[in-house]
Amino acid sequence: MKKKILPIILLIICLYTYVNTLVVENNIYAQSVNASTKRYVNPIGRTVGLKLYTNGVLVVGMSEVDGEDGEKYSPYKNSGIKEGDMLKEINGKEISNTQELINIVNSSKGEEISIKYERNGELIYTSIIPIRGKDGNYMLGLWVRDAAAGIGTLTYYEEATSSFAALGHGITDVDTGNLLNISNGELVTSQIISIVKGVKGRVGEIRGIIDNGEKIGEIEKNTAIGVYGKVTNVDFINSIKQEEVEVASRNEITTGDATIICQLENNKVDSYQIKIKKLYKNSQDNKGMLIEITDERLIGKTGGIIPGMSGTPILQNNKFIGAITNVLLNSPTEGYAIFADMMMK
Repeated sequence: MKKKILPIILLIICLYTYVNTLVVENNIYAQSVNASTKRYVNPIGRTVGLKLYTNGVLVVGMSEVDGEDGEKYSPYKNSGIKEGDMLKEINGKEISNTQELINIVNSSKGEEISIKYERNGELIYTSIIPIRGKDGNYMLGLWVRDAAAGIGTLTYYEEATSSFAALGHGITDVDTGNLLNISNGELVTSQIISIVKGVKGRVGEIRGIIDNGEKIGEIEKNTAIGVYGKVTNVDFINSIKQEEVEVASRNEITTGDATIICQLENNKVDSYQIKIKKLYKNSQDNKGMLIEITDERLIGKTGGIIPGMSGTPILQNNKFIGAITNVLLNSPTEGYAIFADMMMK
């Protein structure tokens, strides 16, 4: 059966990355880590839902169109548009979702349409002549997406700024592999359905749903080191937040024992023991610490670090020191974490 050209929503169940490599020392340029003023956060460690809406309509692929005459066409072929481009305007009208694109393309009745799209921050102009398909609809031959949704872990809430952070890494599009360029989004509650344990060579996952989730806040930024925004449902946050703790600079962190706060059951957050094996204090990304899960209770439930745990907060000496970001595929009890000062800068 021929696939439809305009799929609307991508469901990302694990907003997560993993590493299938040995640990390599990261000698990047140095960063000033001494903050002029102390900051305090409430570690959360809860599984949450994230709904994100793109800043335009994202092109995730191309395919030929079966014309009403039985021939195959590639209307996009000479347009210059590539996978990963963001469609911004059609015939001078700004578009924000796939339905708007569908409506404009259909109303063209096969007449050439002008398109403004964005690639790597550059705005480019082109045009395409839509082709009428067997179903009577006009098509460009572009697979597009305007939204993404999934689950991850809410890392902290900073009461002084009413802000939150989650994941410790960015959300990338599953088709293009690029960081998803968003206009806005929502942080919502989620429900855990099941947990698949990770084993050597195969990651597990936390499976959950966000349908009918209660809104917690507004997502404002999707960056390489986390998802950020403002809390709007303060009553809910106050009902789940942990005791406020000071944020540690990376110079205060030592190898050895630490604690993570993690949710593996609905309405229940628990603390588990880990070990910090190595510190990469010059790190400018989300792999500042090599960590190992040592708590047998957690290993028994998850096998180690699994998708859905990205953003899990880490405490040492009653200070917030960072969050889990990655797992080593061939050693599921080990992974990387981002420094707190990096995540908050």
